Amino acid sequence: MFPLPQLADDCVLRPAETALALNLISRMDFLRLKSIARWHARGLPPDVTWDDLLQEAITRVLVGSRRQPQGVTMVALLAGIMRSLRAEHWRRARQGPGSSDTLRIDQQRDLSKEPALRDPTPDPERSLMAREELCAIERLFADDRIALRIIAGLAEGRSAAQIRAAANLSKTDYGSARRRMRRALLREGLTCENSRP
Repeated sequence: MFPLPQLADDCVLRPAETALALNLISRMDFLRLKSIARWHARGLPPDVTWDDLLQEAITRVLVGSRRQPQGVTMVALLAGIMRSLRAEHWRRARQGPGSSDTLRIDQQRDLSKEPALRDPTPDPERSLMAREELCAIERLFADDRIALRIIAGLAEGRSAAQIRAAANLSKTDYGSARRRMRRALLREGLTCENSRP
C-alpha cells in the first residue's frame, strides 16, 4: 500500500473556499453572502464576526447538517442559516448559562445569573472602521448627486418614501439608484471587509 501524502496546514481550504472550488456558489454569490453575513453580524459581540457566521453556515451545508431544499438557491439557504445562527446566539444570550426554558411558579429566580446587557455604543476601533467606510462610500459616489442624497437620507434615518419626496424621485428612479449603488459597493468590496477568500 502506498503512503498517503501529508497535507500542509496552509493547503487546507476554508469552508468558503471549498464551496467556491466545488462550484456551490459563484464569486458574485460569495460577495452577496459576505454582505448578508455582515448585516447579520451587526450587534453581535465582537468575538462573533461576519466571517464566523458565513463559515459556520457553509460548514453546515458541506457536512450535511443542513440540506438544500429543491428550488431554493444556495444564497437563500445560506442566508437563512446565518439568520438562524444569529437568532440562536441571542436566544442563548437571553437564557444565560445553565438556565432552563421553564420556571415553576413557586421557584425563585436568581437574578444574579441574568445575562448582562452589552453596551450598544461601538468601541473606538469599530467607530474608526465605520468612519473610514463612510468616507470611502462618499468618495465613490462623489459624482452621483442622487446617490449622495439617498445616503444622506439613510443616515438621517428616513424611510424610502421620505427620501423620494425630499429628493423629488420616482419609485423607479429611486430603485434604479439603489441598485446602481449596491452594484458599485459590491464591485468595490465596500460591503464586505477587505479580506479576500
